[in-house]
Amino acid sequence: MYSKEKVEQMFSVFPPLKKVLLESADSEGARDRFLAKSRKFIEANADEALRLSGLQVALRLSCLRALRQFFTRRSAHLSGCDMVRILYDLAHENWQNLPEDLSDAFLEDMYRILAGIAGKAGIYVDEPKIRKSGRDAGILRSKHLNRICGKIDQYMTRYRCGLEPEVVSIYDANRQRIVKQFACTEADFDDYHWQLKHIIRDSATLEKLVELTPEEKTAIDMARGASLPFGITPYYVSLFDYKAGGRSDMPVRAQVIPPLSYVTGVLENKKNPELNLDFMRETDTSPIDLITRRYPRIVVFKPYNTCSQICVYCQRNWEIDDVYSPGAMASREKLDAAIDWIADNPSINEVLVTGGDPLVMTDANIRYVLERLAQIDTVWRIRLGTRTPVALPQRITDELADMIATFQQPGRREIVVVTHFEHSCEITPQAMEAIQKFRRRGIYCYNQTVFTIQNCRRFEVSVLRRWLRLIGVEPYYTFNAKGKEETDFYRVPLARLQQEAKEEARLQPGMTRTDEPVFNVPGLGKNYLRAEQNHLLLGILPDGRRVYEFHPWEKYISNAPSYVHVDLALYDYLKKLAGFGEDPEAYKSIYYYF
Repeated sequence: MYSKEKVEQMFSVFPPLKKVLLESADSEGARDRFLAKSRKFIEANADEALRLSGLQVALRLSCLRALRQFFTRRSAHLSGCDMVRILYDLAHENWQNLPEDLSDAFLEDMYRILAGIAGKAGIYVDEPKIRKSGRDAGILRSKHLNRICGKIDQYMTRYRCGLEPEVVSIYDANRQRIVKQFACTEADFDDYHWQLKHIIRDSATLEKLVELTPEEKTAIDMARGASLPFGITPYYVSLFDYKAGGRSDMPVRAQVIPPLSYVTGVLENKKNPELNLDFMRETDTSPIDLITRRYPRIVVFKPYNTCSQICVYCQRNWEIDDVYSPGAMASREKLDAAIDWIADNPSINEVLVTGGDPLVMTDANIRYVLERLAQIDTVWRIRLGTRTPVALPQRITDELADMIATFQQPGRREIVVVTHFEHSCEITPQAMEAIQKFRRRGIYCYNQTVFTIQNCRRFEVSVLRRWLRLIGVEPYYTFNAKGKEETDFYRVPLARLQQEAKEEARLQPGMTRTDEPVFNVPGLGKNYLRAEQNHLLLGILPDGRRVYEFHPWEKYISNAPSYVHVDLALYDYLKKLAGFGEDPEAYKSIYYYF
């Protein structure tokens, strides 16, 4: 629903737009008239522009570019929504012609963009200018930076880390409760074989260890009843708070306990045999079983099709039969065929071994895969994509680390570990020791984070990056959560990840902000969100959802097709954050990331 007060607010912040709409005989005339006159909207106010700061002028220009794009026929065609017609009918008060799903989310986004054009965005606060130079200027600058750091710290201290003494005590108490429930020893709990044997696969077992909300219990029961993969290691459960419904363990629980919306969405999709569950279209880039190839010199190799536990939002969980399923290891015949194919394509110099989680394989199978790949002279780097240091750190034994390290040959071949810490509360003494076993042997570790509603608050991922560096992990990618409908529960607008990268991360030291915010375009590959030339905001749907056109990585190299993506409504997202206790005003610059 929309309110007429919002309509009035939108038009009043930048009157020239409504004037163009009212002076036009129809929406097509308004389109042409606006595009012809839009440059003059800023030129006509040149004196005013001289009074604005350079940043304010830059913001006006970027907002005007976005609005001009909204008015093009191509945007209307690709997005399936003619924004000009909506604006025309709003200006002429043709209420009966408006889309039924027109909402305040659409009007708020438009209002913010028009406010930016009018120089009224309100995101810059002018500070008094004190004319100083030399040492006096340096002292004032330092005091200013201290004030900024003080504000940042107010955010960052809200998020706990599993290395902090008080959190270690909480996790230790959880561990003792789990040990008592399973009637095992501490040594058992620290044995990865025991952990794998006692993966928690149902709500009845889980609620003996922690409280569950009624929705969590129902979702787990529905998932198991429909044979959807579900499982959590006892170690990872020790990172839960005992009480359900809290905020501090929300990033942990949400990764492994599916929301009801996800379960019902997946079950509904399963009823449609024609629906392609391969959202990322990996089958379109698979030249042979177990291999995916999107880029010139690297392939994804999937020898093992399960994990010690399942991340609900994983792009490949539709392929997995169950957690730690016995038939997950590919046959030796398929393994050899895939590795031989890599050898027959010498342009491939890097292999990402993933799955599933390859470090859940037996030592013998890991050795076999690495030995075979190491025999290929043209393979210069082998990546191991694994969540084991997070979900099952006991698996990283000295023997395993020693064996993997034997395949590293400086100047000839590099072995790297790419893991997936999602939140600082997952960084525990056990996880740190698992990472350090690799680092002490000269193996570099990198991290890929998925940006979800559970870890997207101001400076939350910045805290994660800070602690990652301290345990020996280099931030690598922050992925926007995938756009599958059944995972809407987790999704965050692209503009929020851009905001995080350009504001929060920018306020951190260079070594802790060195990851790259990306959107993984189905069938095409990674799109770097930091660079606006890699994507284009086409428009805003009546319900407030933004529509983007993503350009493939081949841009300026070959003429590959683009991809149109329907994102989320910023207004609705900020309302969700308000439900988490966040102040939406602290995020208001989100509307100016296009």
